[in-house]
Amino acid sequence: MELFDYEFFRNALMGITLIALASSVIGTYIFARRLVAIAGGITHACFGGLGLGYFTGINPILMAGVFAVGSSVGVEWLSTRHRVREDSAIAVVWSLGMAVGVLFVFLTPGYVPELNAFLFGNILTITQSDLLVFAGFTALLIAFVTAFYNKIVICAFDRDFARVSGLRTGLINTAMTVFTAIAIVLTIKLVGVMLLMSMLSLPQMIAETRYHRLNRLMAASCVVSVACCLGGLIASCYIEVPCSALIVIIMATVYAAAKTASYISHKINRAPSGADNRPT
Repeated sequence: MELFDYEFFRNALMGITLIALASSVIGTYIFARRLVAIAGGITHACFGGLGLGYFTGINPILMAGVFAVGSSVGVEWLSTRHRVREDSAIAVVWSLGMAVGVLFVFLTPGYVPELNAFLFGNILTITQSDLLVFAGFTALLIAFVTAFYNKIVICAFDRDFARVSGLRTGLINTAMTVFTAIAIVLTIKLVGVMLLMSMLSLPQMIAETRYHRLNRLMAASCVVSVACCLGGLIASCYIEVPCSALIVIIMATVYAAAKTASYISHKINRAPSGADNRPT
């Protein structure tokens, strides 16, 4: 309980909770659309913004935000306007962002001291201003999802039906993609480029072993993500390992356990009862 006496740890607890909630809501949408790879594409595209920011002396987070929003809108634009497959568009954004980032980091004079923080993250560095910004973003995200929930469900599961029905799928998809990009930018320094993708997919995979309706899947993902993130944060303070890596390991372990339990339950339910085996 001594940990709670420190302000940085209390900030980290609140911050990781907000990140878990926001990433669960966004992750459920991209999981339902089978676009988990877009999180990796946007995340690695941010690396180009970071490199350009260091090279030009502009705030790296600001440049990463520009690259993230631009790449997310670009993927949506290529897939809808030019009939490019989404996985192909994501691959282009992914590789181009990394290439630009590596190029400008190499051209930047001297050593880039904070690069490891962006790659691996450090939730303990979160500040009060970071909390306010992310709290506002999370509230805006939840309000948008609540207001347009039915349309989001249709767009997530069947875009062709939504388009035929006259729904403005482009607006919903673009808005959710931009939300994804902004969430990634806000959390780069907190959970890291390399590990953020897991927070947008593993909680949904765990929840899917039991739930399939979008609202239940989203709610279960939030519970799982918050529990694993808080557990990883607290455990990392005792065993002195990186928090982000431990959170992902915990989520992967929980997924393996949930999948095993689901498999065993399925086998038990399909097993014939004793009455069915009696000779006639």
